[in-house]
Amino acid sequence: MTTYGTIPTSSSAGPSSNLDYITRAKERIKAGLGSRHPWKLMFDFHAIKLPSNFHESLVRMKINVSYFRMNYAIIVLLILFLSLLWHPISLIVFIIMMAAWLFLYFLRDEPLVVFGRTIDDRVVLIVMSVLTLVFLFLTSATENILVALLIGVVFVVLHAALRKTDDLFLDEEATGLMTPTTAASAGSSPS
Repeated sequence: MTTYGTIPTSSSAGPSSNLDYITRAKERIKAGLGSRHPWKLMFDFHAIKLPSNFHESLVRMKINVSYFRMNYAIIVLLILFLSLLWHPISLIVFIIMMAAWLFLYFLRDEPLVVFGRTIDDRVVLIVMSVLTLVFLFLTSATENILVALLIGVVFVVLHAALRKTDDLFLDEEATGLMTPTTAASAGSSPS
């Protein structure tokens, strides 16, 4: 065989392309979870204080939801997951739909092409949302799903309204100007 000892190139669309896809998927998941902020910071009981008025609570909610959005999503999904433990069929549907979301929406690098036509991301988002809701509601766990989502939303709204935002550095992080050393020094500076 003449190719013995040669290094294969990446132009072959074999198992290496599947490994590349898995590697990219791992990197995207790590990047998404990397936007999660520490749970200690989120549940700092010294930062809980009633807002002085309704406007302040709305400002806090806006800042906290922007800052802790990945944490809030994890909490709501965990509450939904726990509510479906007593409905195994719904749980299986939930897991299958989450896998479909990962492969069809979150982990895609290229546009989705069906029958030679490129499908827009908004269409994928709408179709996946409708299918997820329809499939979950068909499993006769509607009450559990709605109660779990309500509990999750109430938790997010309460936490976002009650947690002070003085120690959050949203603007510097959003622009990428804040490094870990400046975050530590900014947190220790007197107010």
